[in-house]
Amino acid sequence: MPSPNLHPMINVAIKAAREAGKIINRAALDVESVRVSQKQVNDFVTEVDQASEQIIIETLLTAYPGHGILAEESGQEHGAKDSEFVWIIDPLDGTTNFIHGFPVYCVSIALAVKGKVEQAVIYDPTRNDLFTATKGRGAYMNDRRLRVSKRIRIQDCLIATGFPFRPGDDYKSYMSMMSDVMQRCAGLRRPGSAALDLAYVAAGFTDGLFESGLSPWDVAAGSLLVTEAGGLVGNFTGEADFLHQKECLAASPKIYAQMVSLLSKYSKFASVGDKALVPPA
Repeated sequence: MPSPNLHPMINVAIKAAREAGKIINRAALDVESVRVSQKQVNDFVTEVDQASEQIIIETLLTAYPGHGILAEESGQEHGAKDSEFVWIIDPLDGTTNFIHGFPVYCVSIALAVKGKVEQAVIYDPTRNDLFTATKGRGAYMNDRRLRVSKRIRIQDCLIATGFPFRPGDDYKSYMSMMSDVMQRCAGLRRPGSAALDLAYVAAGFTDGLFESGLSPWDVAAGSLLVTEAGGLVGNFTGEADFLHQKECLAASPKIYAQMVSLLSKYSKFASVGDKALVPPA
């Protein structure tokens, strides 16, 4: 079933994502020659991230000069500062994969209106997969309506995650979380692009995702895809207000509940009693 008439703002975001995808694909042909610098240990930025971000911002602001921008590389230095409409952009999510030629990365663009995400586009340039969602109108992948997976027992589920990689990340707590989930599910995967991981939960390719240390541009678009595909997104305690909390849990409703019961004790928002259940570091 083809997607319904697309909202004009989604069309502009799709155009921006595809233009960025062209830049990324061109650079991927000779990834050895791409200039790379480090923002901090294990946190890389390339000239491709920057060129991709530039074309996205130009495309969006040409169409909507009064809108605000929140982008991974340039922050809020572009666009209107006080607009109710803010585009949240990750120009290349999965930069470490890209640098190595490992073909799992994407462009993520979301529009938040008064702080709530209303439009979402995730584009995977290596597979030419386009994921879109408009609040209240469902989520789509290449014109196919998406639904989250129908599995109801976590034992049968494939769960995605992201490993900590920055200095100061809580590795011990993460190893405990991973161990708890790994022993109870059919498989754990770490593809390396949080935005694409969320799109895959929406599509039912995985049954759930948990990850900490994420920024709004990693999760804004993907979270709308998941909810529009019938899933739930929140922090590890299951609360829906997660965008700025650096914790993300996403799954179909039944699996979400099972993941909350496993992971809520690891949340920085857990009650003192819950935290006591976490094994000592």
